[in-house]
Amino acid sequence: MKPKRISLLTVGLFLAASTLACAQFTGAATAPAVPPTPVTVVVTATPDALAPVVPAVAPLTDAGDASLVALYHQLDPAVVAIRVLDSQGDVGLGSGFVIDTDGHIVTNAHVVQGASEIEVDFANGMKVHGEVLGTDATADLAVVRVNVPADQLTPVTLGDSDLVQVGERVVAIGNPFGLNGTMTIGIVSGLGRTLSAQATAPGGGSFSAPDIIQTDAAINPGNSGGPLINMRGEVIGVNKALVSDTGVNSGIGFAVASNTVRRIAPALIKDGKFVYPYLGITSTDELSLADVEALQLPRSTGVYVTSVTAGGPAEKAGLRVGTQPTSITGLLAGGDLIIAIDGRPVNVFADLLSYLVNHASVGQTVKITVLRDGAPQDIDLTLGARP
Repeated sequence: MKPKRISLLTVGLFLAASTLACAQFTGAATAPAVPPTPVTVVVTATPDALAPVVPAVAPLTDAGDASLVALYHQLDPAVVAIRVLDSQGDVGLGSGFVIDTDGHIVTNAHVVQGASEIEVDFANGMKVHGEVLGTDATADLAVVRVNVPADQLTPVTLGDSDLVQVGERVVAIGNPFGLNGTMTIGIVSGLGRTLSAQATAPGGGSFSAPDIIQTDAAINPGNSGGPLINMRGEVIGVNKALVSDTGVNSGIGFAVASNTVRRIAPALIKDGKFVYPYLGITSTDELSLADVEALQLPRSTGVYVTSVTAGGPAEKAGLRVGTQPTSITGLLAGGDLIIAIDGRPVNVFADLLSYLVNHASVGQTVKITVLRDGAPQDIDLTLGARP
């Protein structure tokens, strides 16, 4: 056993007490009192007097908290902040994430739009220049490449967005308001949304982006392009936009589905663009009950063809538009109601659009099932390239 250490504090106090005691004792004699010699008391801490050492990271007892912490440490190295300088000298902020060890980063097209210079900032403090390989305005996706050694890159795992369910917990990691590495949590609030795209359709109007995931995880300016992540650590979406009257999160955010990323990103890397398969029809997103009654349709689900593009795939295949006036101005009855494509049910326009983007290609022949004059009919249609 090691000899017990005595603190200098104890020795110093003992000497002080002894001196005082001697002074009192000699003061009782007839000899003149001698002033006590000052004693310096040195106070030092001893190992026994130290407070317990607190671990740098206290253990978490709640399994949910522990999984969120682990999720953050797993994904944060893959998330980057993107700083964009345009020709006017203005700086824009966004987010992105690494998808492979070749230096490819996915973000939103609107994040890098008009960029003359791109800076990519990693979670470990590394900052490098980025190069835009390609953009797609419809899905609002872009791929940026950085020249970084493979061993310094942490790619994400893309999940299957077709398996996502409303109600499951998700987190978002990004760069809101320039606060790098910010994590927020929420749930999937809705699936299969469509949003108007930046791409303009021939003859006016705009194309729509399909398979949009709605979430209440806080999405704010600067989060655009960052990942939406499930509790298995898989990226299921690219955070795109928020709906707000104030410009900050109000519980409604949107993300491009990961399966759309899986389809479009390789084309952006290879060709700088993605060519969409094209039907050449116009329709409303969803029929109202008043529309169904005015058109005298036998069902309220499906995609009603309101017009076809001259010379387009739909016109060549023989899809029919309405010619008979109804009680609703501009709505003509007698057109085809698309109810399936290649055997997959089409209840709303988003179903049709999602199938075309994620499962069909230019030049492919698909089977369109329509209700015509109340009876089902199959029509073979060869998809064109969207203008």
